[in-house]
Amino acid sequence: MRRSDLVQNDNHNSRRTTQIVFGERQHLLRVLDSLEGSTIPPARRNHERRVLEELIHARTKELNEVNSAWDEKVGMVLSADATPDQLEKLVKQAPKSDFYLLRLISEHPKVSAKTLSRLARHPYGAIRENVARHPNADPSTLSYLSRDRSQPLWYLVAFNPNTPSVLRRKLQERLRKLGETAATK
Repeated sequence: MRRSDLVQNDNHNSRRTTQIVFGERQHLLRVLDSLEGSTIPPARRNHERRVLEELIHARTKELNEVNSAWDEKVGMVLSADATPDQLEKLVKQAPKSDFYLLRLISEHPKVSAKTLSRLARHPYGAIRENVARHPNADPSTLSYLSRDRSQPLWYLVAFNPNTPSVLRRKLQERLRKLGETAATK
């Protein structure tokens, strides 16, 4: 999990992201697995198992409240059989707050340039970073991302082979100048 998954904005009242809820659920599942192999008394083990299962169920419910049938959708994205059209449909249907699902799609090897272009405008930086480094990103999407100075997107765009050569040279020149400036300090 990236630190940016934990810190989304300055509003401390914001909802937890699907990445955080999913991570919690995975951790609880590992704790449950650990509990099953423990030598603690059976009554205590049964009680702790029930508590953990309730917490796991609560996290699953929370994920489904963000995006119905969440596990099935994530499973589809993780499948090698996912098609570009299925990925596009999932992006169109997913709420912007489903950072985990959208991040997975932005990393998928079969995601289309059209879908990546849509994801390039997502507010979550990790998704835009994935688009900037994706081999299916088209030149216009990469040009758009290179203008974003709030993140190191231009750096990632500079090394994407689909970046137009004129833009790539400009970005690599910017990088060289930054290196020179850092070396003189």
